[in-house]
Amino acid sequence: MDLTVVTYVAYLLISVGLTVWVARTLSKNGRIFLADVLKGNEKLAEAVNHLLVVGFYLVNLGFVALYLKTADAIEETRGLLEALSVKIGVVLLVLGVMHLGNVYVLNKIRRRGVMEDRQTPPVGPQGWTQQAPAGPWTPPAPGRAGA
Repeated sequence: MDLTVVTYVAYLLISVGLTVWVARTLSKNGRIFLADVLKGNEKLAEAVNHLLVVGFYLVNLGFVALYLKTADAIEETRGLLEALSVKIGVVLLVLGVMHLGNVYVLNKIRRRGVMEDRQTPPVGPQGWTQQAPAGPWTPPAPGRAGA
């Protein structure tokens, strides 16, 4: 069998396996984070988690398929390993960048929710406080001569 075909098969097996493993890991461990971002709405967190996993598969498997072709014919084992290392390395970098992008966006959403919670006062205003009496440290009012 041609070593180029062996490289393709090994690349597909490793890349698809890594994509499935990363997607399952992120899905399983991301549920808690999503529930926090979505303020405890478990059904919505589960739906968003599922949509993120589907998108993750579509983008990553599409990239793996597009990145399959090699420019040069592979004629020895060394070339096979070098081509595999470059291809798998790029796939891993894409997986990492996608993961960091997801976490960044979700963290922004979470922070926005936290800031909205902080801006709402726990108790409404109940009146005005009285103005402090004038003292020696109080600056003179406009139009009044200093002491």
